[in-house]
Amino acid sequence: MEPHLRALHAAGTDPVEVRTPEQLQDVTHLVMPGGESTTLSHLLDLHDLGTRIRERVENDQLALLGTCAGAILMGRDEGEDPPRWSLIDVSVRRNGYGRQIHSFIDSVEWNSGPGAGQTEGIFIRAPRFEKPTEDVEILAVRGQEAVAVKQNRCVACTFHPELTPDARVHRWFLGL
Repeated sequence: MEPHLRALHAAGTDPVEVRTPEQLQDVTHLVMPGGESTTLSHLLDLHDLGTRIRERVENDQLALLGTCAGAILMGRDEGEDPPRWSLIDVSVRRNGYGRQIHSFIDSVEWNSGPGAGQTEGIFIRAPRFEKPTEDVEILAVRGQEAVAVKQNRCVACTFHPELTPDARVHRWFLGL
């Protein structure tokens, strides 16, 4: 089972995979996974999902959690590839820590959101958040750097909470 589906199941829901616009219609919470952001963008557009997801989020019909590549697409559109959706007013730099070889595991300190305290953060070719506006809530940090942010019902993480046994991020997200 795909890691986000496993985490959502552990969080107490019976998740469904969304691959078509018809499957998206009744969904109230959607997770956009990690991977390669350009490929994710192309696949969403190919299946006529990108615009529909953005419209549902903007009309407050859909909560959205993006990890890694998903977070990149949710960030502020600054003319970079792949095109960003501007759902969270933060610049997101792809491969912010370097190439695949620079992936790492480190502690993440939650200030709000799923609850204060530390969790393990798995950073795989991770992006970096830069220049969040005052409308963006910083949920978690690594040192002094924001690694999880929220604006309205959109949450973005530069790391992969789904790759740990801790389902609290997904459980909290389902309450948005």
